[in-house]
Amino acid sequence: MTDKTFRLGPNEIKPLAPDRGGCFATDRITVQGEKVGYMYRESHPDSNWPDSGWTFLAGTESQEYLDDPSNIEICDVNTIANYDLDIIPFLDSPFESAFARDPHTSEFTKAEAPRE
Repeated sequence: MTDKTFRLGPNEIKPLAPDRGGCFATDRITVQGEKVGYMYRESHPDSNWPDSGWTFLAGTESQEYLDDPSNIEICDVNTIANYDLDIIPFLDSPFESAFARDPHTSEFTKAEAPRE
């Protein structure tokens, strides 16, 4: 159980991108309501749970913030699609894909995936 107050409640989540598995997302998105600024899909998702391979970041997180596991949630990809509709066209991208939001156009462009 978490004591966090998420920006969207369970009754606000619609089936926009169902059956895609889980993902990691930071509290900047799920609690503070920031848009996804950077997303990447790992090449080897965790096989112990239905992991999509996706990680979603606002892009404003410091390394110190990311190193604190209390700032990251495991949630359904559909949940993050409800926070930011702009990610939906990219969700079927192959593993090792990465996209960053251009701050000038707000469009996603291909980016370099983090090295594992």
